[in-house]
Amino acid sequence: MARPTGRKIYAHAKLRRLRREHGMNQVELARELGISTSYLNQIEHSQRPLTAVVLLRISEVFGIDPEFFSEAEEERLGTDLRTALADEICGGAVPAEEIAEVSRDHPEVARALIALHRGYRAAAARIADLGGTGEPGAAEGIRPAEPHDEVRDFFYAHHNHIATLDEVAERTAAALATGAAGNSSGHGAGRGAGHTAGHTAAALTARLAERHGVRVVEADPRRAADLRRHDPGTATLHLSPWLTDGRRAFQLATQLALLEHRPLLDTLVAAAGPDLTSPQAADLARIGLANYFAGALLMPYTTFHAAAEELRYDIDLLQTRFGVGFETVCHRLSTLQRPGHQGVPFSFLRADRAGNISKRQSATDFHFSRLGGTCPLWTVYEAFSSPGRILTQVAEMPDGKRYFWIARTVSHGGWGHRAPRSEFAVALGCELRHAHRLVYAEGVAVNAPGAATPIGLGCRICERRDCAQRARPPAGGRLLVDPDRRGRVPYPVLGETSDAGP
Repeated sequence: MARPTGRKIYAHAKLRRLRREHGMNQVELARELGISTSYLNQIEHSQRPLTAVVLLRISEVFGIDPEFFSEAEEERLGTDLRTALADEICGGAVPAEEIAEVSRDHPEVARALIALHRGYRAAAARIADLGGTGEPGAAEGIRPAEPHDEVRDFFYAHHNHIATLDEVAERTAAALATGAAGNSSGHGAGRGAGHTAGHTAAALTARLAERHGVRVVEADPRRAADLRRHDPGTATLHLSPWLTDGRRAFQLATQLALLEHRPLLDTLVAAAGPDLTSPQAADLARIGLANYFAGALLMPYTTFHAAAEELRYDIDLLQTRFGVGFETVCHRLSTLQRPGHQGVPFSFLRADRAGNISKRQSATDFHFSRLGGTCPLWTVYEAFSSPGRILTQVAEMPDGKRYFWIARTVSHGGWGHRAPRSEFAVALGCELRHAHRLVYAEGVAVNAPGAATPIGLGCRICERRDCAQRARPPAGGRLLVDPDRRGRVPYPVLGETSDAGP
């Protein structure tokens, strides 16, 4: 991931942690780096930035990638900490510079505070659910976090890239392609939707039968609510009859991962350690990893990355070439972070009309709010007013960082006139400096004055005080009090006077 020109890099706590993990003192490390002990001490206390020469030498000594010192992690940590400290229980806002200092120089303290806040929120939610009934054993029933949130954090910590799964999926895809090529005479060739996905589905069906004795059948149309259901007792995999070739191949690949690569999935889940605090979270993480494998098999890293660069990240063309859906391509694009062969670092999310975010993955330092919803000025919500159209937006965060976003609606279900359908908006975003690589930025004056829409992470932690869309005051913001002291208006003071009514 390229850095902005001229941006200084500070090692601070990360270098101290590396040194201690390797059992070295400052004198020993300074000797290895070829610098003075006093210079190293200044680096570790953020008084001196890293030079390119020292950065490369540190990489050689500890065997790490220079990106280890990227500020993305501490910025994410800072956002989580700001969210926690913005809670009403903290009594007001903590200055942004102090939050940044704690996140930068004392990351473990920041993580502890965030964990305490999550525990508090979980306990408060549990008490609210119990309705103050004093139910016996209520305290024992409190969980520190929701399983879905823990799994999202798991992928977030990996920047949405699981290298080992990508490599295994790529090898499996190559083996399937070789086998399919030997059995596809007379079928013609091509890369359109249906051909690639259809042949992959057939090859996966054969592999499940030959290696695992699993028979694939269509589920009863009257009971096809589940896209995939595996019955180990009869070694039968039931698939919904309404699946397209691409979605059928995806479900088959997911099942293959669960059967053929279960030890690898278990190892990856076990490596998460205490971050997955319940069996439910571990099970969800395992399914998430199986889904990752499926996407990586249908869109093998090397081939997909080359196609994305060639087509300038045109999602419609990519979904046609690989025979999968719009949302699946967006999700896969957010995983292209293989060292030396990185794609555009994207953030990806899926939301419904009510603002519930059901998917969020990020390879960037863009951080999604955990509390209080997201910003209504974000283009992901405007997408619902233009179904099926790809919308673009240059968005500026309160810290001045700018991002380029695209968003479009997608629909799920709806097989038959009376069948219910679910509608979501999916969005894909990157830092503005990468926008020139995207076909969607053509003709958009991304750097023009006034081109950016000011957005935030959500009203609870957004410090913008001039936003007409604000739904609640920012942390620490003063509230207007009416002349009769009969109530409080839920927005901050913008000036000395107001035309708010009583």
